[in-house]
Amino acid sequence: MRVTKAVIPAAGLGVRFLPATKAQPKEMIPVVDKRAIQYIVEEAVRTGIENILIITGRGKRAIEDHFDKSFILEEHLRTRGKMELLNLVEQTGRIADLLYVRQKEQLGLGHAVYCARRFVGNEPFAVLLGDDLVRSKRPCLRQLLDLYEEVQGTVLAVQEVPPKDVSKYGILDAEPLREGVYQVRELVEKPSPETAPSRLAIMGRYIISPRIFPILEKILPGAGGEIQLTDALSVLCREEPVYGLAFRGRRYDVGDKLGYLMATVEFALDHPFLGKDFESYLKQLLDTLY
Repeated sequence: MRVTKAVIPAAGLGVRFLPATKAQPKEMIPVVDKRAIQYIVEEAVRTGIENILIITGRGKRAIEDHFDKSFILEEHLRTRGKMELLNLVEQTGRIADLLYVRQKEQLGLGHAVYCARRFVGNEPFAVLLGDDLVRSKRPCLRQLLDLYEEVQGTVLAVQEVPPKDVSKYGILDAEPLREGVYQVRELVEKPSPETAPSRLAIMGRYIISPRIFPILEKILPGAGGEIQLTDALSVLCREEPVYGLAFRGRRYDVGDKLGYLMATVEFALDHPFLGKDFESYLKQLLDTLY
């Protein structure tokens, strides 16, 4: 079965980025000249998925406004002949067929995904976390879909992390099948470095079987007292095959201050209009400091 739908959970409070996220969704923090969530929506669209549900929460209306048509701004740009800027604004408003559901309580990522059950129905679906950006020649989600089309099962994007970071992620206990591809035996949410079964961490991209929904309906709260998607996936892998794919690309956690700064610098260096000037500035700054 083809994957035609994507879910973007974007209901979190953004506590790691306070005070910037006190009155602004973390997904709306700009990375160079785009909001973080726009990069994620664009990745889904480049992969061929345009039927997208964003899980929002209280105080997240700015996300809907960003992807909506802006009559006043568009007319302002049109009457002043700023057609290039007008085109950018109009493109943002018609980037994809976006739907929204509000997560009324902050009960965890698993609960946020469960809020998408009526949108998804009985189909496999993609999940892209709202604060994870991936730079790669081939979209990370497309890499997952390539493997999904081969195995017709749940596929998780994974990368190896340093031992000190395993307690930040869902970690795989998995059997290697071939280079970069694993079959998952079990998943553990945020284990200590001493008890972690590996250093393979889930990195914010998933293709998931609809069987996850009845599991999420019954799963008990886990780490942090929240409904953890990792716990539900661990149950799923006992019922049907679940795979991990070590994708090619560089991932940025832009919900984290350091991750955001790294993304901003590297995306700016790669920007078609700003890149060369920004690189020159960085070189001058380094010469001044050192």
